[in-house]
Amino acid sequence: MFDRTNLQVLANHARAAAENMAHTLHRTAHSAFVKETQDFTVMLMDRSGATFAVPMELGATWYPGLSYHRAIAMVDDYRPGDVAFTNDPYSGHVATHAPDTHLWKPVFVDGEIVAWAGGHIHNTDMGGAVPASLSRALTEIHQEGIRFPPMKLVREGVFDDAILRIMSTNVRKPDLNIGDIKALVGALNTGERKIQAMVRKFGKAGFVEGVAALLDHAEAQARDVLRSMPDGTWEFADYADEDSVEANPCRLKLRLTIKGDEAVLDFTGSDPQLGSSLNVPSGGDPRHTMLLVGVYYVLYTLNPKILLNTGLTRPFTCITPQGSVLNPVHPAAVGMRSLTCARLRSVIFGAFSQAVPERLPAAPAGNNCIVNVMTTDERTSRSVIAAVNPVVGGGGAMPHRDGTNGSGADAAYLKNTPIEITETETPVEFVKYGLARDSGGAGRWRGGLATEMAFRLFAPESRITARNRDRSFFRPWGVLGGKAGGLSDMAVNPGTEHERRLGNIDTAVLQPGDVLEIRSAGGGGRGDPFQREPWRVAEDVRRGYLSAAAAGRDYGVVLRDGEVDEQATAQLRARHKPAASHFHFGPERDGYEAQWTPAAYDQLHAVLDALPIHWRFFAKTEIFRRMKGRSEADGVQAAFDAVCERFPELPRPRPVREAAE
Repeated sequence: MFDRTNLQVLANHARAAAENMAHTLHRTAHSAFVKETQDFTVMLMDRSGATFAVPMELGATWYPGLSYHRAIAMVDDYRPGDVAFTNDPYSGHVATHAPDTHLWKPVFVDGEIVAWAGGHIHNTDMGGAVPASLSRALTEIHQEGIRFPPMKLVREGVFDDAILRIMSTNVRKPDLNIGDIKALVGALNTGERKIQAMVRKFGKAGFVEGVAALLDHAEAQARDVLRSMPDGTWEFADYADEDSVEANPCRLKLRLTIKGDEAVLDFTGSDPQLGSSLNVPSGGDPRHTMLLVGVYYVLYTLNPKILLNTGLTRPFTCITPQGSVLNPVHPAAVGMRSLTCARLRSVIFGAFSQAVPERLPAAPAGNNCIVNVMTTDERTSRSVIAAVNPVVGGGGAMPHRDGTNGSGADAAYLKNTPIEITETETPVEFVKYGLARDSGGAGRWRGGLATEMAFRLFAPESRITARNRDRSFFRPWGVLGGKAGGLSDMAVNPGTEHERRLGNIDTAVLQPGDVLEIRSAGGGGRGDPFQREPWRVAEDVRRGYLSAAAAGRDYGVVLRDGEVDEQATAQLRARHKPAASHFHFGPERDGYEAQWTPAAYDQLHAVLDALPIHWRFFAKTEIFRRMKGRSEADGVQAAFDAVCERFPELPRPRPVREAAE
């Protein structure tokens, strides 16, 4: 029944239905984080819970390959009008941190479930230890707010008031939570009506057949992209700055193998699960959508006409050892998993960049700092908790153009909230909001500029959470001669005698008159910067993107009164020697890896993998403490021996050197 034309007609209907759902939610949501920042998703799913349509214009872009099947199976006896929900990362592995509340609704035709409408909203707060529920400092899931395993929230069209009362009692701003949840229920009702309309158009059997064909078509498109790449194996690693509060780097490692129209992403060698909230709760699912977000971006970059649905995941298999940062076991904290996922995307981009270097960009900023404020509004004497704005960094330089300024590609779905709206709803005053000069990585194509934002508080004991703070040490990398992007930063009262640099700290208490300034990272550059046309460099200087000093230092362009000095530029560029390596990481990572070489990390994982899961993060931290003056595999072994001597309780089930072999 479904030839290519008819299949495209169905795909258009399905996407339009998803767009309608998104508009319903967008227009009726209560919190700024949903209605302005748009941290939400909606989707249509087949009878098994596999996503077959998502919107393209509104909402987050993480979940086109999400499957609800495990969560759906945990609820019994679905009836028309029912809506189930969960926000528990360890039940059904649909939600991935407590603020993300997922809802799904069965769509019945002739007494039979033919599809599901689903989606999530990011609640401003779910209770727990800190306002907005998220901080890297949290160490177990129980600190991250109230959790609901999969259960019915709406029974045959009627909300379960007991569940709503429990939620209201445990969260800081229940009106926002419940308002957003009811808006999402409205969106699911829209999806239900649109699915039933499609069934009337195509017939029940035709609709079910067509949905399966949409998934098959996306799979075929993904396999076509893989076949356009060479067979081979590529390795790449990248780091989050800290694995816990003011501690050691968190390393993610990928071994990508492409063979024909299939790919294996082996994350063995990534750090053990952490004693902080940076863990990613994949549940060991080899095609969990959180593991494959970077893959979606690669596929869509190489084929912008690709269908976004769960079929894309079929050619890929992810390997995530249990007890690792990408497959933690309960009760590991997971609230800040989005920071690790940003680095996970960088790792995937780096591996694919080696496979098809001529087709992919440099690294995007890879940090999307989301700022929440809990303060008192002196105008009304009421407590306020609100998202202020996402601070998203620059995009990586593309093969054909500069990186996007202030919108870091893989996090570009997070929309800016207009300052006027923020200042109306939240008692803060913005003193700066714009692009950071000299922050984009130098290159033939320049990396996108970072975003910088500063605002003043007016009430005492105002509490700030700025989650996903990262890239203040390890830069977004450049490729093919391009340079790494600029680092991120955060400070209180910058430029005054009371200045405090906060680095990656993600919580702070501010007093009246204090100013918080946040800068994201810039995108990596692509290609030799000394090959960039001098007129482009001069234009960047005129626009304020680049300083005159950086023009000479990084691009070899000499300016006189804003104009290019052709002779001096030619002389300066003649002395330049282009870089030979594929990646440029910056001096910070180069210095770090002089001690922590691949061999050192191999030995580290040999000793850690031989330990029970609950000992591994402790042992890692103690080894790092004893690495001063040591390096390479022998240094790691000596440090581990010292740890064992200090802590005789540390189990050693088999000789460590034997485990390494």
